[in-house]
Formats: sequence, C-alpha cells, structure tokens
Amino acid sequence: MMNKHIALVKLLLLTILWMGFSASSCGGPRELRPEDSSSVVQHLEYPAISTSEDIYEYLGFTSSYNHTTLVPDWVAYELTSEELEGTYTSTSNFSRDPQVQGRQASREDYSWSGWDKGHLCPKADLKWSEKAWWESHYFTNVCPQNHDFNAGPWNKLENKVRHWAQQYGQVYVVCGPIFDSCQYGTIGNAMVSIPDAFFKALLIPQGDSYQAIAFIMENHEGRQDIRASAMSVNDLETKINRDLFPALDDSIEESVEETVSWRYWGL
Repeated sequence: MMNKHIALVKLLLLTILWMGFSASSCGGPRELRPEDSSSVVQHLEYPAISTSEDIYEYLGFTSSYNHTTLVPDWVAYELTSEELEGTYTSTSNFSRDPQVQGRQASREDYSWSGWDKGHLCPKADLKWSEKAWWESHYFTNVCPQNHDFNAGPWNKLENKVRHWAQQYGQVYVVCGPIFDSCQYGTIGNAMVSIPDAFFKALLIPQGDSYQAIAFIMENHEGRQDIRASAMSVNDLETKINRDLFPALDDSIEESVEETVSWRYWGL
C-alpha cells in the first residue's frame, strides 16, 4: 500500500511539472517572482531580471535567452551617435554561440521555414566593431520574423531608433518577443517558437531626466504605422508583465514612463 501511495505521489508531481512546462512552452516571458533578484549589474537599458534567466553579455548587447522557446526573452543595448559612424560589414552568417550552455536554435530550424532570422539588436547598429557585428548573428539575438514585417515596419522602426540616436546622442533600447495565442506555432526540429508580436522600449537622457517611448508591432505582413504602434512604457509594462528601466531613480521613474512627448519623438 505504501509503495502504491508513493507511486501516486510521484505521478502527481510529474503531472504538475509537465503541466508547468506545457504552459510555458508556447512562449512568453518567464514569471518574475517577487523574491527573485539578479547578480547581474544593472545597466540602464536592462529590464527587471529574474534569477531564473540566462543572461549573456556581448560586446554590443545583452541577451536573456530562453532555452525552451529558443528565442531571447529580451535583448538590451545602448546606441550612440558615435557608434553610428562605424563602417564594418560582411556577409551574414548566423550560428550558435559556442559558449552558451543548453538548447539553442540552429540555421537548420529556419531553413525553408518561410520565416526570417530576425535580429533584435540590429547588425546595422554594430558596424563600429567586427566582433560586435558577428556576435549579433548568434541565435541568442534572433527570432523568427515574417519577411515583410522584418523588411518593412520593424526595419522602419530600427531606422527611427538610429535617427533618434543621431539626433540626441544616445538611446537605451530593450526589445523582445510577445507571445499571446502562439498562433504561428513553431519551426524546425527543435521547435523554435514564433512570436505573435514584438516590443521595443526606448529611453533617452534629457538634462536631469529622460524621455521614454515604447512600441508593439505584430509579426505579420501588412502596413503598421509607427505612431499607431507607440505607447507609454507603463502601458507596455502592463502588456508584457515586466518592469522596464528599473535602474532609473525612483523619484523620476514613474513620471518618465507614464507619458509620451509626441513632439520630442517627432511622431
């Protein structure tokens, strides 16, 4: 009787674990528990980080890579006007990061899938360094993106970010995938999750304070207006259930994140 009871308990525990994995396997950010904290030094562009996240710091960006969805939960970086003067370029060659432990996506997963290998930190922002350029092609910086979206609205937003970095001198960026209904499923034998949408949040120093803006764009073909995709950082935080720019001083964080100065952004 005792052995049967133990077996039932084990079965129940396995079922609970499987249900938890299944609920998260479609994608989405991992839950940030209040007791979580991070040993990673907080840069201004970083979002709130859970101890359950795998953080990989590169020369030009930082990635929180999800070994279940096989895409980053987020990628963050700073872009300056000086970095935009870089000229390095080469033929793109995506690859796994050999230093990363655990499951990663591969080129084979994307081959003939109909989905682009979409950068989160754009390679065009990293022309200032050969090393930074090549690191942007690791799959820790890549998500499946609809080709028309990647070459259209997402590219236009990336160009806007470069324009703002040039205009104001520097911009802090955090971006990543959004999973709602997981309507597009997965690609490849490794089952790389395809995001429903993408977010991007920006922060620019202005005197003793900052200007901030955020965007959500759907991962599909078709026109998407940058102004119509824009929102406050607070509104984005509610959508993705993650605190953004927590390194901001508490005395100004709420006021910076709750409003958008459309004139400042030229939108």
